[in-house]
Amino acid sequence: MEQHRRKRNIKMLWALILLGIAYSGVLHYQRTLTGLGEVDGIIGVLLGLYICSHPAANLVDMLFFRQGARHPFSSRRSAVLWLVLNIVVLLIGWVVIFGGTTRFFGRVD
Repeated sequence: MEQHRRKRNIKMLWALILLGIAYSGVLHYQRTLTGLGEVDGIIGVLLGLYICSHPAANLVDMLFFRQGARHPFSSRRSAVLWLVLNIVVLLIGWVVIFGGTTRFFGRVD
């Protein structure tokens, strides 16, 4: 079986944080993105799932594919910072999913 290797991409995680904050900010100030609550909800849920997929993939990679690696992190501090950044991205993804589901099932005034 071929070994799966993923690099730690911090720039991608920061981009996902900015994307989630931008989407939430636009919906907060504009109240709608497309004019239809259902479409805004679908976009929010899909975007949130995409945002959450990256930290989930990093966790699976860390737990299963890097077990045999000798030094995946240069220090304990870098490992903790990497984990915290993934948790922040995951939380922002959950906020976007929650906002999308409330747009989808709720009424936007």
